Amino acid sequence: MTVEYGDAVEQVRVRPGMTVGELVEELGRAGAYNAGALSSAADIYERMLRDEKAVRFFGLAGAMVPGGMGGIVADLIRRGHIDVLVSTGANLTHDIIEAIGCRHYHGSAAVSDVALREQEINRIHDIYLPNAAFVRFERFMQDVLSNLVEGSTVSICALLRLIGSRLDTGILAAAARAEIPVYCPAVQDSMLGLQYWLYSQTHRVVVDAFADMPGLLDRCFAAERTGALLVGGGVPKNYILQSMLMTGNGFDYAVQLTGDRPDLGGLSGATLDEARSWGKLTGEAQAVTVYGDATVTLPLLVAAVLERLASS
Repeated sequence: MTVEYGDAVEQVRVRPGMTVGELVEELGRAGAYNAGALSSAADIYERMLRDEKAVRFFGLAGAMVPGGMGGIVADLIRRGHIDVLVSTGANLTHDIIEAIGCRHYHGSAAVSDVALREQEINRIHDIYLPNAAFVRFERFMQDVLSNLVEGSTVSICALLRLIGSRLDTGILAAAARAEIPVYCPAVQDSMLGLQYWLYSQTHRVVVDAFADMPGLLDRCFAAERTGALLVGGGVPKNYILQSMLMTGNGFDYAVQLTGDRPDLGGLSGATLDEARSWGKLTGEAQAVTVYGDATVTLPLLVAAVLERLASS
């Protein structure tokens, strides 16, 4: 057996004044490990955004909004780079909290969590969120829910559109203005779900978890091509990738940013090549997984691609 070499690894050169796009291109010339994967992700994501016939899905998992990444998602919606958003309920909860004027704060993981509990401070690794934010969140949510018609049935997507219409900033506000559907299939697993439960104790309004499926599947059947940018994994990742199964087609473009390992068998770390075996991606799909902290890889990826789009 003769082993063939690929291209030679180039040594990365960093200089003052480099743009993000130039840095990502330089990493691509090295081509090693996740530096090379990030460069490939930029190439695929650029092709996906330039493909006018592609429906572009965005999956949002992990504590991205508390980590300051929500603004990137809202900006992508405003730029028309997201056609369908699927998120965890937690990210949307924190998006609302920011939009109603509350803030997340820098803290420390090296503290007594018992002391934090006594001071009514919630910790997300090294980010703090005071309980007072959830008091304002509850007031806001109960006011929004009071606009639902007694005895009616509403989809999760329609409920999120209603919430977004009552906000001025953030992901849900941008999506409502752009009329971009936001799906949250595990909304019960969040403070949003708890607020609905609280409201339902004294009001007759049904949130139908299956009512979003016809609109989502209609969009999938109508799409000539599809692409997905997946931040993290979990429910948003699977909800997006399985949406094409009923059509007999798979995704044509896919970029996954995750910190989870594939060898443990979990979905969040599963490779996109594995998704091909299910038919979630086509055999010819352009796809890459970038392993690392998405609060680093997402802004680098988006900035590099926006730079490319602006220069052409």
